[in-house]
Amino acid sequence: MKFRDWLRPGIKVKRWVVFAIFGIILIIFGVNELSRHMLYNWYYKGFYILLNVTGIFILYISVTEGIKSIMALINSGYLKFSIDSKKLESLIYEKRLLVKGPKIVVIGGGTGLSTMLRGLKYYTSNITAIVTVADDGGGSGDLREDLGILPPGDIRNCILALADTEPLMEELLQYRFKEGRLKDQSFGNLFLAAMDGISENFEEAVKKMSSVLAVTGKVMPVTLENMVLKCELKNGGIVKGESNIPLESIKQKSPIDKIMIEPKEAKALVDSVEAIRTADAIILGPGSLYTSVIPNLLVKDIVEAIKKTSAIKIYVSNIMTQPGETDDYDVVDHVKAIIDHSYEGVIDYVIANVGEIGKELEEKYLEENSKLVTKDEKELQNLNIKLIESDFVKTTKGLIRHDSEKLAAVIVETIMDKKLFYDRKKIIEYFYLSERLKQKQKKK
Repeated sequence: MKFRDWLRPGIKVKRWVVFAIFGIILIIFGVNELSRHMLYNWYYKGFYILLNVTGIFILYISVTEGIKSIMALINSGYLKFSIDSKKLESLIYEKRLLVKGPKIVVIGGGTGLSTMLRGLKYYTSNITAIVTVADDGGGSGDLREDLGILPPGDIRNCILALADTEPLMEELLQYRFKEGRLKDQSFGNLFLAAMDGISENFEEAVKKMSSVLAVTGKVMPVTLENMVLKCELKNGGIVKGESNIPLESIKQKSPIDKIMIEPKEAKALVDSVEAIRTADAIILGPGSLYTSVIPNLLVKDIVEAIKKTSAIKIYVSNIMTQPGETDDYDVVDHVKAIIDHSYEGVIDYVIANVGEIGKELEEKYLEENSKLVTKDEKELQNLNIKLIESDFVKTTKGLIRHDSEKLAAVIVETIMDKKLFYDRKKIIEYFYLSERLKQKQKKK
C-alpha cells in the first residue's frame, strides 16, 4: 500500500481530534462562566449559552467525521480490526452448553476425583466438588502441621482440574521443589496456603484461588474443622491418621472394619448442603474408599442432605483394588462399605469398568497386591442398585486411571436419561456442543 493512500484519511483523523478538543474547551469555558458568575445580563448569558451549543455541535461533528476517517483507514487496509464471528458464535455456544448443564455435586478426594472433574467441566458449569480434608501425609501434612491450615493437596488438584488455565500455569502450580527445606512441597499448596494467610478462613481462600484460576463450578472443603481420621481394624486395633491407616492394615495383616472422624460432630459448609439439596445428581468417588470417599459421609450434615435430596446418587467404582484399603474387594464390597458408614439407599447407580489391562501392567500391579475390581450384577440388584458398565481404562505413565472423557460422558448421559428426561433432539445438540468444546481445549 502506497503512503499517499492512507496519508489523507490519517491526517483527517488528527484534524477531527483537534476540533473535538476545541469543542470540549468551548463547552468547559461556557459552563464555567455561567456557573461562576451567574450572569443576569441576558446579552452575556445568551453569548455563553451559544458558546456551549457551538462546542457541542463541534464535538458532534468531530466525532462523526472522525469515525468516518477511521473507517476509511480500515477499508484501505492500513488499520485491521475485525471480529471473528465464528469464534464469537462458538463462545456463545459454549456458555449456553455449560450454563444449561446438569447440577452435579461430586464428593470424595484424591487423584480419582480430580480426574473425573477434568471431564465433567466440558458438560456443565454447575459443578460443586466437596473434598475431604483428612489428609495428613506428604506436603499437605507438612503444611497442616507447620501452619495449622487444612490440608490443601486434594483441593488444589480439584481446583486445577476445573480451572481454565494455560498448560504453563498448571505446570507451575503442580511443580514440586526438589531441594532445600521446601523439598517435595507443591507450589500450588504454597499458593493456597498464602491465600489462607490473607483470608478470613480456608473457605474464603479456596474461593479466591478459584477466582484467580477461572474455575468452572465450585470447590469447597467438606468442613472447616480440623478433621482427623481414625480406623478400627478387624483385629480390634485402632489406627489414627489418614496416612497411617493403609500402612497399619498391611503391617498388622488385618483389613479395615470401620472408619471414624474427630470431631464426630464436624459441621459441613452451608453452601455444600445447599448444593446437595438442589442437585440433579450426587457422585461419590472415584478415589480411595476409606480415606477419600467415606470420610465425607461421616460429616452428618452431608449425609443428612443426601438423604433429603431428590438427586440421583451414583457411585463411581475404582478400577483397581488398593493395598491396605480394599484388598480383594469387588464392586459390591465397595458399595456395602459405603452403606455401612451411611445408610441403605445412598446409592442408586454404580458405574463400573469392564475394560481389560495388558498382561505386563497386570503383573506390575499384582506385585503391589492390586488387581482389577470385579463385579456381580445380581448382588447389586439385590441391593436395589443398577449397574452401568463401560471401558474406562486409561494408562498414564504406567499408572491406570479412569478415562476422564469417557467417564464424564457416561455420567452426564445417565443423569440426563434418568433424571432430566431431555428430548432426543436436545440430547444430540448437548453432546455435539460438548464435543466441540473438548476439541477446542485439546488444541490449546
